[in-house]
Formats: sequence, structure tokens, C-alpha cells
Amino acid sequence: MPEATLIDRYQTYRAGRFLKHEQTYANWLPGWRTQHRRRILVAGLASTFALMFAVSVVCAFGISWAPLLWLPACLIFFPLWTVLQIVSGRQGDAPNATLDEYELAQRNSARSIGLTVTQNLMMLPILYLIFGAVFTGGTDTDMAYAGGLMALTVLLIGGCTPAMILGWTRPDPEA
Repeated sequence: MPEATLIDRYQTYRAGRFLKHEQTYANWLPGWRTQHRRRILVAGLASTFALMFAVSVVCAFGISWAPLLWLPACLIFFPLWTVLQIVSGRQGDAPNATLDEYELAQRNSARSIGLTVTQNLMMLPILYLIFGAVFTGGTDTDMAYAGGLMALTVLLIGGCTPAMILGWTRPDPEA
């Protein structure tokens, strides 16, 4: 049998750590593990992303207080994201060794969609920054800041999409 590579050892470590955390959080928030409640969390995250993108657009207009709106968006995002991860069992980023074939197929499909969403949405800040730089000669700092917030929002959306899909589509856990 070939010797385990660095990647193999890391995957084994990651699976062990995942299972340890899963055991720790397995009984947390039982009332939020229903599909209906998970859908509320997903809708809350989607609303938060809309707020984040709106903040980035407002920042593009040079409104000096607009970046302060990013803080409430983050204060909403982090708890929603954390709770969704707990109640969905972090299946969106679970190591392969911890999932059965059906869960693995679902997770991989959700990840594929997340990558597609990221690639397509990332065109918005890219085009904004490219055309904005042409029109302003690359001197508009508000445009650069807004483009950075747009890109960050898109990356958050893409990173959260697999867990959001799984949280939305998975049926209620069995009693």
C-alpha cells in the first residue's frame, strides 16, 4: 500500500475535525433544523446580500456615510450564516469521507452551482471596474471602493450558495 501523501493526511485530519465539530453541534438549535426554518435563514441571507450589494452601489456615488451601512449588513450576515451552517450540519463544505454517496452527489451539485453563480455574478464588478476605469481615467477612489465591496459581496454569495441550496432543498430531519 502506498504511503499516505500530505494531502491524504490533511483530508484525514479534516474529516476527523469535521466529525468532532459535528458531534459538538449536533443537538444545537433543534427548532431551526426544519426545512421551513432553514428557508427563513436562506431568505435572510439573500436579503443581506441584496443589502450588501446596494451598499456597494451607494458607495459608488461617493456618499461619505454609505460605507457605515456595511457594518449592519455584516452584523446580520454572520449570525445568519453561522446558524445556517449549524442547522444544516455544514454539509456544503463537508469532507468527502464524512458523506454517503447521495449526500456527496448533492453537495457536489450544490458546489457546482455555487461556482457557476460566482463566475457569472463576478462579471458585474469586473465590468463595472473596467468600464469605470476607462471613463474616470482610473482616478475615482469611490469607484474602486465600491467595486471591491461588489466583488466581496459576490464572493460571499458564491461561497454561501452551496449551503443555501442544501438548506433550502433538504427535507426535514427524521425524528
